[in-house]
Formats: sequence, C-alpha cells, structure tokens
Amino acid sequence: MVYVTAAASTVLTVLVIVWVIKRGSPDAPAGADQSEGITQMLRRGLPENYPRVVFTDVADEAGILFNHFPAARTTQLPEDMGSGAAWGDYDNDGDLDLYVVNITGPLTWTAEQIQASVGNALFRNDGHGRFSEIAKQAGVDHRGCDQGVAWGDYDGDDDLDLYVTAYGSNVLYRNNGDGSFDDVTHQAGVDDDRYSTGVAWGDYDRDGDLDLYVANYVAYRAGDDEDRAKMTNQYKTPVPFTLNPSSYPPLPNRLFRNNGNGRFTDVTAEAGVANETGRSLTVTFCDFNMDGWPDLYVANDVSANGMYQNLGNGRFADISASSWAADYRGAMGLAVGDFDRDEDMDIFLTHWIAQENGLYSNMRTEFADLDFDSLRFRDIADGVGLGEIALDYIGWGTDFFDYDNDGLLDLAVFNGSTFENPENTRELLPMKSMLFWNRGRQGYYNVASAAGESLNRAIVGRGAAFADYDDDGDVDVFVVVHGGRGMLLRNDSQGANHWLKVRTVGRPPNTRGVGARLRLAAGGAVQLREIDAGHSYLSQNSLEAEFGLGETSLVDSLVVTWPSGERQVLTELPVDQTVTVTQTGH
Repeated sequence: MVYVTAAASTVLTVLVIVWVIKRGSPDAPAGADQSEGITQMLRRGLPENYPRVVFTDVADEAGILFNHFPAARTTQLPEDMGSGAAWGDYDNDGDLDLYVVNITGPLTWTAEQIQASVGNALFRNDGHGRFSEIAKQAGVDHRGCDQGVAWGDYDGDDDLDLYVTAYGSNVLYRNNGDGSFDDVTHQAGVDDDRYSTGVAWGDYDRDGDLDLYVANYVAYRAGDDEDRAKMTNQYKTPVPFTLNPSSYPPLPNRLFRNNGNGRFTDVTAEAGVANETGRSLTVTFCDFNMDGWPDLYVANDVSANGMYQNLGNGRFADISASSWAADYRGAMGLAVGDFDRDEDMDIFLTHWIAQENGLYSNMRTEFADLDFDSLRFRDIADGVGLGEIALDYIGWGTDFFDYDNDGLLDLAVFNGSTFENPENTRELLPMKSMLFWNRGRQGYYNVASAAGESLNRAIVGRGAAFADYDDDGDVDVFVVVHGGRGMLLRNDSQGANHWLKVRTVGRPPNTRGVGARLRLAAGGAVQLREIDAGHSYLSQNSLEAEFGLGETSLVDSLVVTWPSGERQVLTELPVDQTVTVTQTGH
C-alpha cells in the first residue's frame, strides 16, 4: 500500500521544520494548544466512518490498585522518566498476569525510607476480570528507582522469569514454578548497577535459548541543591540541570549471551552492539530484513538511534546511518509492526516536544528488485498524519495494535510532559493521549476524542503494555501514570469484526517461541506478526499475536516460522478463537 510519494513526504517535512524554526520557543510549556499556521493547515478531521470503540478505565473494579511514585519528586532525571509494565502468564493457568514497576521514592530517601515504601506489584489474573496483588508473597516486590521490565523463560523450564531494570541495581527473578521467585541476578551473571532502562529478550544466536539485551541511559549523578538550582531554558521554560539528559554522558548497553546452564556471558564488545554514544531508552529484537536472524534496534534520547543487522555469526553490523533510521531526536517509545501490510516490519518512534513522531517504513519490499545489501527505512510520518500532530506533545508508551479488528494496525501513544507545573513544581504537566485509526490509503486519524472519557483524560503517561487480558478478542492497555493511579483501559468494542489470537509453544528452551514469525492470509490480505519480548516504553506487551479479520469468516492459512527456521502451516481456521500452535517435536 502506497500512502504518499517520496516528494510529497519531503515537502511536508521541510515545511514543518521551517515552521518550527520560525515559531521559535513557545511561551506556554509543553502540552498547551499552541499550534497555529501549518499545524492548523495539516490537521486531519475525524472521518464519519471512524470505529465506535470506547476504552474504559476498569483498574479499580479489576483490583489493579497501583500508585506510581507515591512521594514528592526532587527534580531529578531518574524520578521523572517513569516506569513500565509487562503482561505474562507467569503461573501457566492460561490467562495473562501483570507486573508493574514502581519508583519507590525520591533519590534523597534513605535505605530505611525506601524499604518502608511501596515496591513493584505483581497482579495475578483470576480469569474473571479480577486481579490479586501478590508481589510480596511471590518475592518480587523490589524497591528502588526501578524503570523497565520484561518476562522471558531464560532457563527453558516452561515458566516465565522476570528481569527488572533500575537506576541502581537490576534484578533477575527466576520463576520456581510454585508461585515464588528467587533473585538470581549475581548467580546468573547479569548484574548491572548503572542507570538501565529498556530490556528485551531474544535468541540472537539461534542456539535455542533466550539472550538478554539491556539498554543503559546516562551516567547520572544524583544532584544536590546547587545542581537543581542550575537552569537552562527549553521553549522559554526554565528546566533544572538535573532534568536534562544532555547534562550527562551516555552509557554503553550490554548484550548477555545465554550459556544454557543458568548463566550468561557479557558479549557486548564482540557482538558490536554497545551503542556507546546513545542515551538508550527502548530496545527490540526483530528480523527486519527477513533473513531468519533477529536484528536489533535501539531508540535513543538526544542521540542517534541504533540499527544493528545480525550477521549470523555472533556479530552485528552497525548500519544505523545507512539504514536511514538513525534519526537524531529525543526518542522514547518504540513500536514495531507491518502497518502497511507489505510483509516487512516497520518502526514507529515517539519523540520530545517540537520533534514530531517518526514512522519508518521498511523499504525491503519496495527495493526487492534492486541490489541493496542492507536495510533501508523512510520516515513517512507527515504523509500519513502521524508527524506534525505530535509537535506539542511528549510521547512515551506506544504500540501498533488493531483495536477495531478491521485487519489494519492502528496505533496508540500515551503522552506526558517532562516540564514541571509552574504552580507546583512537585508535579509534572499532564497531556492527552492519542489513538490513531488506520484508514488504509488515507493514513492515520487521531480518534481519541471519540474513544471515551478515560482515554481523553490528560495524564502524565509513561509506560504502556498491550494485551487481550480478558480474552474477548480485542486488545486492552495498561498505562503507568507518573505520580498517579495506573489505568487499565479495557477495549469495549461492540463491532462485529472477527479476530484470531495465536499463542505459540516453542520447543524448549525457548518455550514461548520468542522470535517466531506469523504470516496470516485471510480475505485476500496478508498480515505479519512477530512474537516479541520488548519495545513500547520500558514495557512488554503480551507474548501473543492478535489478528483482526474484519468481515472475513475463515482464515485461509497461518504460517508459523520458528526461530530455528522450521515452518508449520495451518489452513482453514475458524475465526473468533484462540489457537495454540505447538512447535513440532516439542
């Protein structure tokens, strides 16, 4: 599907850049409705045929009572970056549980104050729309300035383990299979006491077990009163030195190779994926060039993004610049999906104020007949309605998901300012979220205003995790609200569109089939998914694949390509069901 010509996209981009430069620094802080001129010209009205889908915050009635950062902030960067969440069936009872990461308290607190506060939360799904919080009894109620999280069965024993990142010491929790977890961080060799953020599991060397990539941000030094008093102006808004990531040098990332014996080896240097100049926030493994080897993409703040092509020999080639996806902006959130249904995976990035969000269309299909030996992407966000609309926002958690089950991947972005409330500097300014409906050749339209009161409430959004937690065939979202109550946004779709959900059971040790590629053909269209244990922002979506099918009542074929290269084909599948595909020889 072709949305805009390259020339049109370039013209729109240049116009927006010129407008931003001429606009200068807005008088109001981020989030105010400042857009004039070209922003007004390019605004896309709501089409008459938009899906009538409402998202309702049901956190209270579901028992997900989670308060993020239950204390007063002290104007320091790790406090304001927020935290993430992850969906995973840790107890193998068939429904998705939720782990939510917290920042226990300000960096000025003592160890005693931290231990007396509220730690991370584990909500066990009882399968009837209710959850029970059991983090303490399970042994995973970690306390600290925690950031990101991801589930993955690293030891191949058929239950999900948990890795949590922090400004401080990261932790690996091994699932004992009886409802309890053990901290095996040092034993496994995955210690890191620097400022870690995003994390992703993936079998980069295709030896059958899950390896671990950990993103690190900046060499932050906890500020004293003198540091916090230093100010710089960003858009005519005073910003403390201690909140500017450019005030601190970047930290290199780490790739831990799974040895298959419960331990990992740091192979960052030999693999060539340290990304030493990047202030990294979100990462993902994905086979972007469809050669069977998972590549690596790193979203960096105030640094060029990193694209690493897997060479299949334990090493990666740094193709960041040549891929055209290394844009130097403030990247936070990351989504990966085949939004245009051309059978390759594209990239969406959320950015800081006045930078627009980016949609990097994978050109593998378009360049298939040309002699290119590397990946190429093109930012087409402006041409499809995703660029200029974000100029006044700061985006974080995000994902491609088909919220109306029409067969096209839609997109959600949860925004929240990093600017302090001038009337109360203990608070950050809230922003409204965005829900983009994919209208095919007409591009994306923000329909959040018509998607219910819960989605329309301004929040200080951070991490977001997507999953069909209630097994009704549509995708829901949990959102971490900085300094506030977490939101469980239930998708209350009343449409007649059909769907299919797929759970993959891989051959041990990769028991969840992380990295498996799913190709579904139905109704004359093809959809592509990967089972991905990373991305969004500091968060992890479910290890399931959800497909919207519109009016199609039968799936022609579902092809599962496992990380080993083996293929399984299922045909003539009935719709509106969850299918479990077990790898041959399991």
